Amino acid sequence: MPHATTIVLVSLTGLALASFGCSLSSGSLTSREPTLIDLTHVFDAETVYWPTAPGFAFHSDFEGETEGGWFYESNTLSTSEHGGTHLDAPVHFAEGGLSTDEIPLRRLVGPAAVIDVSAACAADRDHVISADEIEAWEARHGRLAEGTIVLFRTGFDRYWPDAERYLGTDARGPTGVAALRFPGLSAPAAELLAEDRRVGAVGIDTASLDPGRSVDFRAHRILFRQDIPGFENVKGLDQLPPTGATIIALPMKIGSGSGGPLRIIAILP
Repeated sequence: MPHATTIVLVSLTGLALASFGCSLSSGSLTSREPTLIDLTHVFDAETVYWPTAPGFAFHSDFEGETEGGWFYESNTLSTSEHGGTHLDAPVHFAEGGLSTDEIPLRRLVGPAAVIDVSAACAADRDHVISADEIEAWEARHGRLAEGTIVLFRTGFDRYWPDAERYLGTDARGPTGVAALRFPGLSAPAAELLAEDRRVGAVGIDTASLDPGRSVDFRAHRILFRQDIPGFENVKGLDQLPPTGATIIALPMKIGSGSGGPLRIIAILP
């Protein structure tokens, strides 16, 4: 059926042009370079991890000239799933929830809503983001559409990688966990996003979706029981508009994983 095949090819071509900012003008193909924003912290010896998680380890296996006379380099790394810019899979706090490799791509790619709460967080590092703040954002920018990737800008990424300023403590182990102080989502805010708005994913530029002082992780539990993944330790949200950007957030595809290192970028309109 040649005619049907032609229709499919035209549709795919149109999709590709839209994705990469290309347009047809006067019968010729004109390419416009998209603006890409990297929202990912570098993984290295300074990467911030949860106080009870092992840090990033990286060592060289070989670097130099081989016996064959050409240059070669290879390294080995190890990392907790939940450190640096990373994904939280729903199974992290929801028994039977989706693991890292099971999360549908439609939850990892989509339109962004950036909710700026940085002023409140600058005034109070223990600020708990409320449902009212989300609804106030909606009053200015429109109701959050189903499947939206919602990103909360607290401004705490400016402290990275100073653990004491970013986490509220540089202590390790249970003592460090007890001393954590940074902003996060309230349970009503998580309920609004998960149950009323049915968003695609939720991200934040702190170490956790829940506030640092949380002891019950209710935001995680509410979101994850709806199979909504989380993105933590995001950076650079000040470079994004409140609406209009597209997010691509692709984690390492770890089988049965509860999370994983994440490369997250934004494509600006």
